[in-house]
Amino acid sequence: MPQQPPVRSTPTRPSRPDASMSLLTNVMDHSLDDGYAEAAARKKAAGDGGLPKTLQAKIGLAGGLVLAALVVTVGAAQARVAAPVVAKEREELISRIDRETAAADKLEGSVDKLRDDVSARQREALKKTGSGDQSELVGILSGAVEVHGPGVKLVVNDAKEATSGGNGNPRETSDFSDTGRVRDRDMQRVVNGLWESGAEAVSINGQRLTALSAIRAAGDAILVDNKPLVPPYTVLAVGNGKQLSSRFQNSADGLYLHALQETYGIRTSISVEGDLRLPAAPSVIVRTAQPKTEKTEKGTS
Repeated sequence: MPQQPPVRSTPTRPSRPDASMSLLTNVMDHSLDDGYAEAAARKKAAGDGGLPKTLQAKIGLAGGLVLAALVVTVGAAQARVAAPVVAKEREELISRIDRETAAADKLEGSVDKLRDDVSARQREALKKTGSGDQSELVGILSGAVEVHGPGVKLVVNDAKEATSGGNGNPRETSDFSDTGRVRDRDMQRVVNGLWESGAEAVSINGQRLTALSAIRAAGDAILVDNKPLVPPYTVLAVGNGKQLSSRFQNSADGLYLHALQETYGIRTSISVEGDLRLPAAPSVIVRTAQPKTEKTEKGTS
């Protein structure tokens, strides 16, 4: 029997260790997508003859700084040019204010001097009319002369936490103002109560009251004969001290003031004084009233 030739086996190639991780191998071998690779190659080819990006950024920054410096320099130059003009205008304005202030002070001094002269002439005229006692009485009652004597000192002040708005301690009735501040109507009632209780002369913060005096308000300020006063308001009333104090505190106006103190915190104090000095009124000008004499009675008959 013929012998068969031996069969030759083909040797097998050894397998790669990472053959089972073909996907991971592909990712590692081709980490950059083909499109990204092509774009990077084009950019590299085009940038070979241009400037690096960092150099372009530095040039742009330098240009911006130069432009900013130019703007600042121009602004500073304009400010230096305008500074003398502004300073000159300021000096002229200050000088004008000083001149007008001096002129106003001079006029105010003239007004005070004329007012004093009028008051002196009025006092002289009162002395010449009738008997001496009658002229003195007329001068006291009219407020044309300075007076002194016993009386009461009444101090009225705002509440400690008074406000100018309507949110704090509102007074809800029509007889009261709307805050813890002392108002013109309060002082009107105080003064009228003192007159009714027997006061012979009254002043508020050194301002003598006469038959022509008016107590009004301008915002939160109280005006007496158009002169603003500030709290505390010191009211001096010449009269029989003890009797005047008792009568006033028991009067309707005294009870009104007590109600303001108890309910709204307005501060008050009253004391009997042995000697009070009240100045004369700045001027008492009568334009319409005339004294009743025998001659005028014949003229009107």
